[in-house]
Amino acid sequence: MSLFKNIKQSNPVRWFFFGVAFIAVVALTGLNIYSLYALRETTIESAKENKKSQLEEFSHQVRQRFYRPFWDIAKLDMELVENTWQSSGNFPNSFKKVLTDALDDSLFSEIYFIPQEMDGCQNPDKPIYKYDKPVEFFTISQETPDIVCDGFGISKSTIKVILNDIRWNNGVSFDAHRSMTLSLVNLNDRSVVGYLNFTINRDYLVNGFLKPEIEAQFGPTSESGLVVWVRDWMQNSVIVSNDDSFPFSRDAVDIRQRFTDLLDNWVLQAAFIESPTVAATNASFTRNLVILIIAVIVLSGALLFIIINAQRERELAQRQAGFLANITHELKTPLAVMQAAGENIADGRVTDGNRLKNYGDHIYNEAVRLKKMIEKLLDVAKIDSESTLVKAAPHQVEHLVEEFYNTNRDFIESKGFEFTFSAEKALPVVMIDRDHMDTILNNLVENAVKYSSETKKIDLRVEQQGQSVAVSVIDQGDGINKKSQKHIFDKFYRVENALTAKTKGHGLGLSIVKTMVEINGGKVYVQSQPGKGSVFTVVLPAFITDPVKEDDHYAEMPKTKQTPVHIE
Repeated sequence: MSLFKNIKQSNPVRWFFFGVAFIAVVALTGLNIYSLYALRETTIESAKENKKSQLEEFSHQVRQRFYRPFWDIAKLDMELVENTWQSSGNFPNSFKKVLTDALDDSLFSEIYFIPQEMDGCQNPDKPIYKYDKPVEFFTISQETPDIVCDGFGISKSTIKVILNDIRWNNGVSFDAHRSMTLSLVNLNDRSVVGYLNFTINRDYLVNGFLKPEIEAQFGPTSESGLVVWVRDWMQNSVIVSNDDSFPFSRDAVDIRQRFTDLLDNWVLQAAFIESPTVAATNASFTRNLVILIIAVIVLSGALLFIIINAQRERELAQRQAGFLANITHELKTPLAVMQAAGENIADGRVTDGNRLKNYGDHIYNEAVRLKKMIEKLLDVAKIDSESTLVKAAPHQVEHLVEEFYNTNRDFIESKGFEFTFSAEKALPVVMIDRDHMDTILNNLVENAVKYSSETKKIDLRVEQQGQSVAVSVIDQGDGINKKSQKHIFDKFYRVENALTAKTKGHGLGLSIVKTMVEINGGKVYVQSQPGKGSVFTVVLPAFITDPVKEDDHYAEMPKTKQTPVHIE
C-alpha cells in the first residue's frame, strides 16, 4: 500500500510519459492491425493468382486435346502423301491411321478432303471427298455441309499468309467451335497438297469433354471458391459452368482467359467467392487481432510496472543520496582525527616518545582507512560508468568477408541466387570489430536478397582504394532512384514503390550499417540505378599499409561464430 501511496505522490511527469507510452502502444497496435489487413489482402490476391494460372492450364489442356491426334502428321513425308493420292486416290496407311484415330475420338464426327487444285467448294464440278472409316477410304461426298466449305475457306486464306514462314508440314485453323482444318504442306517446294476438314461434335465437346473437365479441375464452388463459365461472347450465352446454381453476371467476372488458337468465340470467365482458403485467412486475421488486443493489455500492464519500478528506482536514488551523506561524514572523521593529531605534534605540545608514537599510529591508521574508502568509491564509479565500446583489432578484412561468404553461401544459393566472392591480393590490415563487420555484411546482403526480384546475383568484392580497403556488396536487383539515395541511411526510411510494398522490412538495416561503419572509423556509400541494381561500398582506413603476407596475426585472432543471414 505504501508503494502505491508513493506513486500517487510522485512527480506527475511520470504519469504524463506513461500516457504518451500508452498512446504509442495503441498506435503501434493500429499499425500492426493495418499490416495484418494488408497481409490478408495479399494472401487473397495470391489465391486469385493461383486460380488464374489454373485457368491458363485448363485452356492449354483443351488445346492439347484438339491437337493430340495429329501430332504424328508432322513426321510424315507430304511428297509421298501427295504422290500416293495422285496415283491411288487415297493416302498412305500411316496417314489413314491418323485419320481413323481422330474419328475414334468422339470430339470429331466427319473428315472431308479437297486437293489444292480441285476446290469443290468454289467449283461445283470438282469433287469434295469424305473419309469412310470402315473401309479407310475417301469417297466423293454427295452432300457437303456449309460449315465444311467455311472451314476450307478460312484455312485457304490463312495458309496464303503463313506459307512461306511455316515450319511444319501442316497448318491448323479453326472455324470457331464448328470445324478444324489442316493444311497439308510440302515443305520441299512450299506447296499445299490439300486441306483436311474435321467437323467438331459440339454436343460431345460441351457435355462430354468441357463440362466433366471443368468440374474435375475446379470442383464444387463451395470448395474452390471459384465459379467458371465457358461463354460464347458472340451469342452472349453461357455454354457450360462448374456450378449452374450461380448465374452469369458480367459485373461479377474477375478473370477472363481465351482458348489458345482455337474456339475463337468462346472464352473462359471466372468469378471469386469466399473459399476455404479465404475463410481460413479471415479466421487468421481475427485470431491475430485478438492476440494484438491481449498484447496491448499486457503492454499496458508492463508500462504500469515500469512506473512502479521507476518509483523503486527513485527510492534507491534516495538511499544513494543518504549513502553519499553518510560516506561524506565517514570521510570527514579520519580527516578530523589526522588534523587534530597533526596540530598537537606541530605545536610541540607532545614531547613524550610514547605519545608521539601513538599520534603517529593514529595518523597512519586513519590515512590507511581513508585510502581504502577512496579506493572503494573509485571502484564503484568504474562499475557504474562501464559501457560496451568498439572492440577493434587489426584484421585482414578479406578473410572476414570470405568467412562470412563461406558461412552464408549455401543459404543464399538456396534462395536461387548466384553468390560470388572476390578479393585483391596483399591488402592492408585495418582496425575493425569483427562482430560489427559481420553485422554490416548481414544487413547489406539481406537487403540485396530482399530487393532482387528478377536477376538474382550477389557479388562480394574486397579491393584497395588508396590507403583504405573497400568492401562492396553488388547486386543486380531493383535499384534505388536518385531521390531516395540520400535518405536510405536514415532510420526507418524505406523507398516507396510497389516492389518494396510486397517486401516485408522496417528501414533500420542501413541505419545500423552506417552507425557501425562510422564508429569503426569508416564510411559507407551507395551507387544505384533503378532496374540495374545497387553497389554498397564500405571504406575502412588502413591500419598497417604494408600487407601481412601470411596473415599470422589474423590466424592467431580468436574465431567468433558468424551469424547467418536471416531473410523474412
